[in-house]
Amino acid sequence: MATLEIVNPEVIFVDLSLAHPDPLEAVRRVHRSAPEVPLIVLAYGSDKNCATQSLSQGALDYLLKGFIDTRTDLLRDSFTGLYIRDGFLTLGKRAIETAKRRKSTLVLLCMRIDNLAALRAGHGPIAVESSLREVAALLAGGFRGTDIIARLGESQFAALAVDAAEPSAPVLCQRMEKRIAVFNRERGPRGPLELRICARCWSLKEAITFCEFLDSVEAGLRLPAIPFAQETASRRKIDAAEKR
Repeated sequence: MATLEIVNPEVIFVDLSLAHPDPLEAVRRVHRSAPEVPLIVLAYGSDKNCATQSLSQGALDYLLKGFIDTRTDLLRDSFTGLYIRDGFLTLGKRAIETAKRRKSTLVLLCMRIDNLAALRAGHGPIAVESSLREVAALLAGGFRGTDIIARLGESQFAALAVDAAEPSAPVLCQRMEKRIAVFNRERGPRGPLELRICARCWSLKEAITFCEFLDSVEAGLRLPAIPFAQETASRRKIDAAEKR
């Protein structure tokens, strides 16, 4: 189990046929050693009942040998390479559990492309596909490798910063807005993407689940856009705070 701390895996696979003498106990021990890492069980069809029971011992899912498509990643969006919503919820739940043990904080940032339909109507599906990949790369480039990046829907993305400082939510927003401004200046004839951002910090003071945390940030994306004058004033306050 000490190897898990050294390699820091993104996902763990446990083969039940090799987990002797007690496969379920092996699953339980692995999950207990790294509860924040998704655990996938591999099993033969004859061991399907045991594989199903492993879900109650910490496994996220199971795969039956002979029915596995090696091109499929259960946790990631095949289009952008980012985590899907289900994977993000699983990793987010475990990130909160880890943050509670470490007494650390998390910052969740959600982003939505507001003019994706207009882009599709004006430039076609290829332009949309290209833009989605560009936004995925833009978001991933603004966070650390240890943070969790996801595509939650067709036009919505999210990033969970782990071990973040509590005041960093507005700073992260400002940093991302600057990256978006540079990105839009270089987009050429397709024009700028209208990207809306909302972020919030989670700390031990909040008795909410990760689903509730995510819902609260996503709700911010549905609020009316902030008037430019008010947004500019907010950015000036952030700049002043950073200088102090």
